[in-house]
Amino acid sequence: MNSFYRAALCRVMRGVHSLVPTLFFGTIGVFRKLFMRISRHSRFVRPAARLLLCAAPLLAGCGLLAPPFPMSALPPASRLLAAYVVLGENGAASARAITPAGEPGLPDATCPNITVDGASRPMRIRAPAATPMLRPTASDPSESKPAAFPVLTCEFPLPGNAARATVDGIELRLPNAEVRRIVVVGDTGCRLKKKDNDWQACRDEQAWPFRAVADAAAAFAPDLVIHLGDIHYRENACPPQLAGCQGSPWGYGWDTWQADLFAPAAKLLAVAPWVVARGNHEECRRAGQGWFRFLDIQPYREARSCNDANNDAEADFSPPYAVPIARDLQFIVFDSAVAGHAPLDMKNPRDAHAFNQYRQQFAKVDELAGKPGVSTMFVNHHTLLAFAPDEKLGIAGGSPPQLAAMRSVRSTAYYPPSVKLALHGHVHLFEALNFASNHPAAIVAGMGGTNADANLPDPFPLDLSPADGVTLESITHSNDFGFVLMDKMESGWQISAHDRHGTRKVTCVLTGSKIRCDKTGLLK
Repeated sequence: MNSFYRAALCRVMRGVHSLVPTLFFGTIGVFRKLFMRISRHSRFVRPAARLLLCAAPLLAGCGLLAPPFPMSALPPASRLLAAYVVLGENGAASARAITPAGEPGLPDATCPNITVDGASRPMRIRAPAATPMLRPTASDPSESKPAAFPVLTCEFPLPGNAARATVDGIELRLPNAEVRRIVVVGDTGCRLKKKDNDWQACRDEQAWPFRAVADAAAAFAPDLVIHLGDIHYRENACPPQLAGCQGSPWGYGWDTWQADLFAPAAKLLAVAPWVVARGNHEECRRAGQGWFRFLDIQPYREARSCNDANNDAEADFSPPYAVPIARDLQFIVFDSAVAGHAPLDMKNPRDAHAFNQYRQQFAKVDELAGKPGVSTMFVNHHTLLAFAPDEKLGIAGGSPPQLAAMRSVRSTAYYPPSVKLALHGHVHLFEALNFASNHPAAIVAGMGGTNADANLPDPFPLDLSPADGVTLESITHSNDFGFVLMDKMESGWQISAHDRHGTRKVTCVLTGSKIRCDKTGLLK
């Protein structure tokens, strides 16, 4: 059966899920596994098995009981575990697909084909299935385990003029020539961390609402999604006495990536291409192995895989790159994974290496931002000209390592003149900051789902500065979970913060490098 019609039929069948009795799903699950095992051995059985499994809910629709979960939560007929598009250097679009890694000679041992504007092409393996040896992590060795990836990560570079692409019947969202609506989200994973005795209730959607946040954001049908990093948070095993996170996967392998990103963000991944900044939770000592498999925009290679800690000095830094979204506007994406909070000690070889890397990278930002007639929005994880609540300092400013490197390139101007807005995560709050000094506006959108930080004080002391030479004019802030929406206007951008349900909390307007909000201070 043609993949387009098969996918359409599956969607129709799923629409009748309210008629399906609960008990029937257990039986269907058993038969699904049997059919898929059989279908691996026959190109004729596989399409029939998929069709039967899609049609089964309709055949069972006796209306006795509604299912306790949405039909979309059931395993799809496709063998794909995820399919999505990431944008890289110069806006180049890479189609990605994740599939189970089968035995050699069986269909799941190879990547699927992608159909681009009617022409079918094989996707190539970006990263094969593997379980690398346990490397040093941010946790004690007794609290760590090797990261297992029993999946193939497949990729295909999409032509710039492609109009339509599908993988295994699943439609991919391709870049628009001009982006007019953007979803911005950050710090989304469920936090399980023994060192801080911090255990988020991953099974409780009130305590960890990323699925609701992602679904609400997807409903706005954006042209682009920007994730500001810190995607993966499940570092350690949930203690047996805590019910809220029992049974959660942990560590840095595929199961945790699926739980923290690919399952809860399925709708948001499907609705638009993504630009992804790397956070400190994706550094090599943490989830860097999955970062390079699934989201990094450079070709996958062993020296930049985070599998071997001897390569961390290279793999923990990536060059910045530009993503044009219109003829006169671009994003510059910066990897700040190991920036940290403490000032650098230049006598420490690791700190000296980080400073030199960041200085070179900010010099590259200067070059990328120098295109005539093109405005720039800067995207990275760690805050720069913004604030964070701090147990010792009360209120902390931006990342000292990055600010030091920026001053070495641009003094206390920090940014090149073309930068009009900076987007950050890391601090688990929403902030919109406008400056009386000649510095670009800043948005912090680290409220995507991981445990929220304490609110900044209200009223906020406007005489505080996030960095030398910077004068704050106004700040709007909140620690509610949610996301940011950016809508293009004739003379700038409307930037609004929304809660986990999609309800708007504040509306701001960016004109040039200045942002004005209809509310200031703490959002109540």
